Amino acid sequence: MLNYEFPPIGGGGANANHYILKEFAARPGLSIDLVTSSETRADRTERFAPNITLHRLNVRKKALHYWTQGEVLRWLRRARRYVKRSLDLSSYDVCHAIFGFPSGLVAYLVRKRLPYIVSLRGSDVPGFNQRFSAQYVVLRPVFRRIWRRAAAVIANSEGLRDLALETDDLPIGIIPNGVDTDEFTPAEIFIGPGPRLICVSRLIERKGIDTLIHAMPAVIEKHPRATLTVFGEGNIKEPLEELVRSLGLSESVRLPGRVAHEDLPARYREADLFVLPSKNEGMSNTVLEAVASGLPVVGTTVGGNDALVREGENGFLVAPQDTAALAHAILSVTENPEAARDMGRRSREIAERMGWHQVAEKYAGLYASCAGAAEPRAGDGEDI
Repeated sequence: MLNYEFPPIGGGGANANHYILKEFAARPGLSIDLVTSSETRADRTERFAPNITLHRLNVRKKALHYWTQGEVLRWLRRARRYVKRSLDLSSYDVCHAIFGFPSGLVAYLVRKRLPYIVSLRGSDVPGFNQRFSAQYVVLRPVFRRIWRRAAAVIANSEGLRDLALETDDLPIGIIPNGVDTDEFTPAEIFIGPGPRLICVSRLIERKGIDTLIHAMPAVIEKHPRATLTVFGEGNIKEPLEELVRSLGLSESVRLPGRVAHEDLPARYREADLFVLPSKNEGMSNTVLEAVASGLPVVGTTVGGNDALVREGENGFLVAPQDTAALAHAILSVTENPEAARDMGRRSREIAERMGWHQVAEKYAGLYASCAGAAEPRAGDGEDI
């Protein structure tokens, strides 16, 4: 298994990988070596479970939730060498690359020795992230070749699959993210004069947190004691803090930084409404955690959100970067406490059908069907 990020490094793709491995830990017949990155300045091997080993490579990581191009390229080079040595020492049946790039490229480069599966997560699909617009132009043909040589390509939502199909028209399956409904549980929602809004997100441009902050004056006009807490780290934390100050929202909007994963369930239970104003998503783990926590959700019409947020039933979806629509959707929840409680109950019902066990079962079946594949599914066989 290849994933350049794994907790404490990374975001949704890292957390999803963690939960899938927790499920696989109960399968002694399945043995996994995960090649990932180290958050320290040293390589190390870590036992995740008796049947699962983590191989953490030093990429001189600076920030846990933000990747530089240099760090990605260091992981790519080091992982390629590490995987080649591993294949000389051990026998494997299949490779699972989480993220089509850079993980998928490492899998592609050893394709003659091992069939591989690619899990598309978001920014590894051209058009997903504006930050990588220039890179997509160069890498699109590389991505296409990686996908075509894979034994299977999987997206985590219909929206992401549709976006991927704009790059290449080939069979792409869907295995959505899951959520731990024992870890994330509801608390009673009390919306009164001071509704408590929460957002859990990496503080990067794609997440659209600036739109949410711009929407808060309209919310506070109706609810002077309303608060918004945005948990997370990223490269735009300081500009967002300056935006809060410039709008005079310092008493109402807080950006306290990263919260430890084990503390997240309590933070959700302290809130009345979850808001994620992303410009693009695959299938958001934090939206899944929020619905499992029994919260109404206001999000955007991107990625897999429409599978998690049923319009008017457990929340609302608005167009990305539409400040007025976002404020209106928030107020539609906060101004009707009884309806908000009903939305929270419906959120929990949705989450209970989306456990990680079902996700792991689908991947285990995929491993069995792809293991030992004599030939890749498609492609011309040329090296990149």
